[in-house]
Parts: sequence; structure tokens; C-alpha cells
Amino acid sequence: MTRVLVTGATGYVGARLVPHLLDHGMAVRVLTRRAESVRARAWADRVEIVEGDAANASSAREALEGIDVAYYLLHSMDGQGDFAERDRALAQTFGRAAYDSGVGRIVYLSGLHPDGELSDHLASRVEVGNLLMASGVPTAVVQAAVILGAGSASFEMLRHLTVRLPAMITPKWLDNRIQPVAIADVLDHLRIAADLPPQENRTYDIGGPDVLTYREMIQRYAALAGLSPRRIVTVPVLTPHLASHWVGLVTPVPTGVAKPLVGSLIHEVVARESDLTAFLGRTPEDLISYDDAVRAALAGRGQGKGQLPEPGTTDPARLTAADPDWAGEHGLLNDLAAAIRRRR
Repeated sequence: MTRVLVTGATGYVGARLVPHLLDHGMAVRVLTRRAESVRARAWADRVEIVEGDAANASSAREALEGIDVAYYLLHSMDGQGDFAERDRALAQTFGRAAYDSGVGRIVYLSGLHPDGELSDHLASRVEVGNLLMASGVPTAVVQAAVILGAGSASFEMLRHLTVRLPAMITPKWLDNRIQPVAIADVLDHLRIAADLPPQENRTYDIGGPDVLTYREMIQRYAALAGLSPRRIVTVPVLTPHLASHWVGLVTPVPTGVAKPLVGSLIHEVVARESDLTAFLGRTPEDLISYDDAVRAALAGRGQGKGQLPEPGTTDPARLTAADPDWAGEHGLLNDLAAAIRRRR
């Protein structure tokens, strides 16, 4: 039985990845700074919980002892201080600890990106991947663009911009091409990366069957959600910095999360190879389409926060009890209520 460590198990991908790995016969250990946050999950009694900080070398080594594959799902997206320096130090500490502990493979979820100069957020993601690949532990850097699923920060930003703004003035890069991927397909790729040949130490691009502009993604979301077509006018002067604050004002996605996401949209992000998908036994055309992914994400609309299912008990595209309060339709309602309170 493959023994795996999942870091970031309280995050969007991590909370869904843990039950996915368990259901495929893996023995899972999670490293978390707050064990209580993990014990709230329905899968908690099926995993080994280690309380500690991955930034601490001794905590990392303790968590990695006896592990075959380590899933690295950690990054700083809080908008506070030098996130690139924090992520650099964290990756170096984790990579050394994994090497010292004899881990067979690291799997890291990064961002799909083009060549050349990158946004600060994507540049940091690339640097972390390079540091992990240089650690001496064979590393699979799985690179994805927009992840489609309720609760995903990039999907929630798309959802709330579309719902809140029937007409919008937007940056010109809304016409850049993006290759989104459904969360269920992300989980499959992360799982299969554990089985790669031991000598594989490289990046892998993943993307679904559709290459769309952000404008097209908004219009298709509107149609699938039963909304009227959105009126979108692009202008060349709305910088990523200004756009991130605009997103923070009109959506419940926190500005510290929206800023790196918006900054990344200045790039066209299209997969240049599909080797990991082929290793999975599929082609990109076999993966979940944009329209089907959005339909799956919308399937749980109307549920209150207290009614949400646990991750692992429902389609991973559905909103779950592990997702932040600003996600989903109730996040929109909370945001509107807060705006009304501010005006009183």
C-alpha cells in the first residue's frame, strides 16, 4: 500500500484529494497546523493526523517519516508581505526534509504558464516547482490553469463576476486564451502522478478539452446558469493591480486571493503537452468539458451552508462544508448582506 502525506489538506484541492486517495487504496497522513480543522472532516478517522508546521524542519521530517509520496499543496495567497520569499523558504525546507526522510516522490500542484516574464504569483509557483525538482527527490510538478468546481477561488471569481455584473468594463486580457480543467480531472492526475516511473523529475501540463477566452467562459457560464448574455467592454488601461481591487469590490473573493489570480490572467495559459494525461490512459478530449464541469458545479445550488455535504461524499465539483464562507451562492448573499450593513 502506497503511503502518502498530504499537506494543505484543509484547502480546496487538499480536502478533496484526501478522500480521493483513500478511495483508491492509499494510506494517507496529513500535516496540519491545526488538527481540529482536519477532525471536522468526515474522512478524519481514516487518516493519520500530524499537527505541525511544514515550515519547521523537524515537523516536516516527522510528518515525512516512512512516506512514499508527498503531496505539496502549500502556497501563500494572503496578500501579506513577501509571499514569494515565504514560499521559497517553505519549499526549500520541505524539499530537504523529504530528501532526508527518503521520500520517493513529491507531487506539487502549480500553475500553467507560458514562457517569458510572468506575474509575481505565477513566477513564484514556477520557482517553487524548480526548488522541489532540485531537492534530490523526484518531483512531478502538475501545472493547471483555472480549476473548474464550486469552491475553487478561480471558479468563484468567475461565478460572482458573471452573476453580479450583467454589464462590465474589463481589462483587454479577458480575451486571452485559457485551458481550464475540471476538479475531478485534477484529482485523477494528482493521484496517477504517484505512480510515475521513479526517474521522472519534470513538469506536466494538464488541461481540459476546451480552450476559451475568459470572455467566452463568462458568457457560457451565464447561459448555463440561466442568465442573460453579459455585456462586456474591454479597455487597455485597467492594470492587474486595479483589476484585483475591482474584483475584490464586486465579488466576495478576498482581495488577497483575487490579486494573484487576476495577475495571472494577463497570460495565455494553454497546455503544451499532455504526457500525464496519456499516463492516466486518456487524452485531453476524454476529460470533462467546460460546460459539463460548470453544470456539475451548479448542481448543488440552493443548499444552505449547514446543508453542504462533506468532501468525498459527493461530486468534487459540488460546494462542500470544507469550502470558505465566501464560496457559492451563499457567499454572494453574505457579501450583499455585508454591503447593506455598511450602508446603514
